[in-house]
Amino acid sequence: MTALFALATSLLWGLADFGGGLLTRRTPALTVVVVSQSIAVAVLGVVVVATGAWSEADGRLWFAVAAGLVGPVAMLAFYKALALGPMGVVSPLGSIGVAVPVGVGLVLGERPGVLQFAGIVVAVAGVVLAGGPQFRGAPVQRQAVLLTLLAAFGFGAVMALIAEASTTLTGLFLALFVQRVTNVAAGGLALGIAVRRGEAALPPGGLARRSLPALAFVGLADVAANGTYSIAAQTGPVTVAAVLASLYPVVTAVAARGLLSERLRAVQAAGAGLALVGSVLLATG
Repeated sequence: MTALFALATSLLWGLADFGGGLLTRRTPALTVVVVSQSIAVAVLGVVVVATGAWSEADGRLWFAVAAGLVGPVAMLAFYKALALGPMGVVSPLGSIGVAVPVGVGLVLGERPGVLQFAGIVVAVAGVVLAGGPQFRGAPVQRQAVLLTLLAAFGFGAVMALIAEASTTLTGLFLALFVQRVTNVAAGGLALGIAVRRGEAALPPGGLARRSLPALAFVGLADVAANGTYSIAAQTGPVTVAAVLASLYPVVTAVAARGLLSERLRAVQAAGAGLALVGSVLLATG
């Protein structure tokens, strides 16, 4: 069950990243974040009211608030690092955030078996290689590396925090709602500051209506991924759930290959294969 929900998480996150990447080619990244998360807030609000999830409110919601504050910071740091590039270095580095929830699991006393430990090593190596790391070429700015490490830590922290935000399904709905409200508040504040500095909030000609379904998909897929990860982390070892959930860069690369006809480099194909082997070891270990 843990492996199933964790792999669903990687699928959803990978598709959300793919969709978000396409949208940010013509719309400012902050706007994509705020609009997509606002749609998610509206949908989650209906779910919370319909299920009576308000009754589950307790001190654990502060974990959701923290996740909602950390998430936008990590995302903006990652986008900034990608702008500084090179992307072939930044993208694989961002995947090391899995060390945070894995470390939390180890601190809490989880001890993976031999097969699971081997799966962790193989899967993480596969994720890094699937990002297409550049072993030579343009030098990497120190600022890009620092921003990427900040983003990676933030992404990992969100995984760890959201796993602690609830213990029941209805509580999870409420936690995700609170997280997303915090996301929108923090992202909206950052967007307002950017506009005051003279940056454009919308693309030339405004936000096209045809972009709304894609924005909705990005926001809802991201929410669903947080939900499935939380369930995975609660039903099995966090070390296993975190590593399997971190396979999303492989999904993004495959989506780009299938939908945009982007060719995978040999190192990326090898990484995808290793990630698959690692996931099998984790699921069977």
